[in-house]
Amino acid sequence: MSVPRLVIAAPASGSGKTTVATGLMAAFAGRGLAVSPHKVGPDYIDPGYHALATGRPGRNLDAYMCGPDLIAPLFTHGASGCDLAVVEGVMGLYDGASGQGELASTAQVSKLLRAPVVLVVDASSQSRSVAALVHGFASWDPEVRIGGVILNKVASDRHEALLREALDESGLPVLGVLRRAPQVATPSRHLGLVPVAERQTDALDAVRAMGDRVREGCDLDALMALARSAPELSDEAWEPEPQPSPEVRPVVAVAGGAAFTFAYAEHAELLTAAGAEVVVFDPLRDEKLPPGTAGLVIGGGFPEVYAPELSANEPLRRAVTDLALSGAPVAAECAGLLYLARELDGRPMCGVLDASARMSERLTLGYRQAVAVSDSVLAVAGTRLRGHEFHRTVLEPGAGATPAWGLHQPERRVEGFVQQGVHASYLHTHWAAEPGVARRFVEQCRG
Repeated sequence: MSVPRLVIAAPASGSGKTTVATGLMAAFAGRGLAVSPHKVGPDYIDPGYHALATGRPGRNLDAYMCGPDLIAPLFTHGASGCDLAVVEGVMGLYDGASGQGELASTAQVSKLLRAPVVLVVDASSQSRSVAALVHGFASWDPEVRIGGVILNKVASDRHEALLREALDESGLPVLGVLRRAPQVATPSRHLGLVPVAERQTDALDAVRAMGDRVREGCDLDALMALARSAPELSDEAWEPEPQPSPEVRPVVAVAGGAAFTFAYAEHAELLTAAGAEVVVFDPLRDEKLPPGTAGLVIGGGFPEVYAPELSANEPLRRAVTDLALSGAPVAAECAGLLYLARELDGRPMCGVLDASARMSERLTLGYRQAVAVSDSVLAVAGTRLRGHEFHRTVLEPGAGATPAWGLHQPERRVEGFVQQGVHASYLHTHWAAEPGVARRFVEQCRG
């Protein structure tokens, strides 16, 4: 496969990667190009803005959870038929999984994709030193090809001239200059940016503003030429393996809406390929599960923000409880776990699990190695997966709960719940790494 592609990276978080990457996606899509959006790492929120900019699903490329060998196939799957692919990096260019070398870093993904890197540099409070910074990043790993620089937060014409003069000696072209300006309206809270689903109109305005800034400040023709210099990828595209067509496709209800926005695009694709009819519903608005629901998937999101509304929707809470008590397969991650609990910050939830949840000051964040400690609707005992935790809540389980996972990084502990057909856990996993998870879940839905 040969698709023009760019990786947007930076020396550190906060340099402007999201603004530049999303702005590039919007600017090129505005030229009529089919742009494939990607994000390095487990982040669910940025891909929502990418999808708004391009009209295509935002897709994650996580070499820790999926393994390095799946990165190019997953990329090829998402970028098939597109004119350009833009990959937003994570943290600093060379930052990856803690203590794992380059694993899951933007640098590693750029090498796996054989893609040129555009380095976004926060140029505030520096002039000639920018050349030393860029030289260091460009020379650190000879296999990482930095093809140019976009300067962000430039103060004036004089400041820009000093920066360009310094970078002339580096041999790397300046592909764009973004002036210091009021922050584009992308509000944040305790887990990062507010998801697109919670602010559709404002988010669209923000994406347009990013596109305008990039269009005005960047050399789109030079960036496209750099993207076209990427060599052909020989990796076959990842595809969910289709199962024999069943006579009946069980309905798998998938929670969506503003409270449950964390989902990888491949999960629905895997469920569909396994023979399910995937139907999305909104627990904030819908008082019933989709007709014929045989299984339920509740992913991550922000139930703590919407606890009053989720609690007030008693008809749906009862429907979820009845489904779980019937033994039907239910898979819940993080936000879904909290929704199935007895209460969240004192407000009644579904009560499927004997557990109470509350907000906490402590952020739990990081990659995890996990092994299934008991058979469930997702996995047999002993199945190994890698996942990611990201929450500011604490769950206090009742006595006698059967855990879902044994975690081995950074410390050994058990976590989650397996109860009848329910598998609930804080751990986010990427099912493309273990397609048997989706197949097993759909098989359980068939009874």
